[in-house]
Amino acid sequence: MTRVLRLRWGGVAALALLLSASCGHGGTGGASADSSSAAKAAAPLPASPSAASLDAAPPASETGGFDGRKAYEHVAKLVSFGPHPPASDAIHRVQDYIRSQLKMFGCATDEDDFNAQTPIGTLAMKNIVAKIPGNGQGIILLLTHYDTLRLDNFVGADDSGSSTGLMLEMARILCSQPKRANAVWIAFLDGEEAQVVTGGQAQWSDADSVYGSRELAARLAVSRKLKTIKAVILADMIGQRNLEIPRESSSTRWLTDLVWHTAKRLGYKDIFVSREEAVSDDHGPFLSRNVPATDIIDYSGYVSPGYWHTPQDTLDKISARSLAVVGHVILESVAELQKR
Repeated sequence: MTRVLRLRWGGVAALALLLSASCGHGGTGGASADSSSAAKAAAPLPASPSAASLDAAPPASETGGFDGRKAYEHVAKLVSFGPHPPASDAIHRVQDYIRSQLKMFGCATDEDDFNAQTPIGTLAMKNIVAKIPGNGQGIILLLTHYDTLRLDNFVGADDSGSSTGLMLEMARILCSQPKRANAVWIAFLDGEEAQVVTGGQAQWSDADSVYGSRELAARLAVSRKLKTIKAVILADMIGQRNLEIPRESSSTRWLTDLVWHTAKRLGYKDIFVSREEAVSDDHGPFLSRNVPATDIIDYSGYVSPGYWHTPQDTLDKISARSLAVVGHVILESVAELQKR
């Protein structure tokens, strides 16, 4: 679930939509940490993605080795666990899945267990970081969150399944590559969503959101690793059909330019568009510490049909082609950053 707090739109309709979406890109919804039986009622994993859901995903040979079908299969598996807000039984199964996939890919991983102080009490959370070593001291950091909104029957196919499935496929590719100039770390973050919901709407605030990102940024600062982070690329809500990703206006301009120029070079300028929107998200704690960061997110495209932060954020909304396109752009953007 992306937490979009401040969004620049024109027109009365956009304003009404923003007001109806409350104040949070990241969501909250339930009262208990386990989200009751809904968290355990996992939908069965499809034997194979349907032709419609694949949306003619290009072969991996055309997307730098990034396989949109494999990324889609990860999203389907994540959805099958059901709602998985922080500290739920279901999120523990999601963590096991992420851990097992990274191990299968040969990725070295670190796990950071921490207790987050939230308005609904102390919640146990976990960040999982795949670390691909480099020859130098620099680090390129890729981010996704894997928790879902604390809302009954909310499985979060796009928010947060799409970006987490994408980053698992990214790990499969990068963990098998030889050392490059800079290390690449892929962080799977817990607790992006706000934990308070009022009247069915998530109450996003700086204090109640992006727990995992704030934890990671703080730990990197304490270890003095933060100054070695060359760039942070966050993906969030990138799996929907008819994808149109605006430039996030608070992101670091040179880094956003690099990603958008890469997308244009690859032939995706109709997806990575030039208009701007302002979004509060997991890149914020890094921007506030003067680390270059950019957010790849199609927020308004998912809010407009009414799927965002509702039980309608389901697997049938996800396109393997969209996953392939964004994965291709991030993979090539990392390659560009390795040259700097």
